[in-house]
Amino acid sequence: MRFTPQLRALDWLVQRPIAHRGLHDEAKGVIENCDAAFAAAVAQGYSIECDIQLTADGQAVVFHDDEVDRLLDGRGKVKAFTVKELKAMAFKEGKDRVQTLAELLEQVSGRSTLVIEIKSLWDDDFTLTDHALEVLANYNGPHALMSFDPDLVARVAAVAPEVTRGITADRVIDPYYDPLPVARRVAMREFAHLPFSRPHFVSFDFHQLPFAPVTEFQAAGFPVITWTIKSEADAQAARRWSDQITFENFIPA
Repeated sequence: MRFTPQLRALDWLVQRPIAHRGLHDEAKGVIENCDAAFAAAVAQGYSIECDIQLTADGQAVVFHDDEVDRLLDGRGKVKAFTVKELKAMAFKEGKDRVQTLAELLEQVSGRSTLVIEIKSLWDDDFTLTDHALEVLANYNGPHALMSFDPDLVARVAAVAPEVTRGITADRVIDPYYDPLPVARRVAMREFAHLPFSRPHFVSFDFHQLPFAPVTEFQAAGFPVITWTIKSEADAQAARRWSDQITFENFIPA
């Protein structure tokens, strides 16, 4: 275990393994990013990672994909629907309905740490980030915001510097980044954004470690979380390079 001022300040963030999109189990009808998955994580004492997307009426809903097609009985972009319309769509499995961020906070009520990823459409729109900060302003439970988009993390730093913030990252080789200019992708890969995004932690794809920018960030004393760990063997490997794991489909030892 490392001991640095930055790690001591964020002990609550790395204290427990983080359940990826909640402690979901599709075989049992417990769907990712849903009430039942979050309840299971709370019950077993795990922290919770989740994702938020923007709706047509400017709200934050807990949902990973840009489109509803994979999980809901519907088709189209999440941002094309209001909260009411999204709640009217049944999940293909399970009995839960789409939650708003406010509903998630009410459910967890400080009993588990929340690590909330702000999903980006790479459109320079801060509406979701600003709304999330408004919803979280009076929430006293342990929580952090993070995003793959350094501009959104920088927005958190500028608007609410007291909020713990992180960069979700990999080596920027996924098709997810295709809309971005090559120069921007290279800068993200090299962590050139650190002077303005000012993250407190990094959440990195463990399959792509070790990686020099992450090694340097960790050597400076800051915590590193790894994702997504799917076995105990991977957990042991990931802990060589990180201070905590984000896991799914197994229970960490």
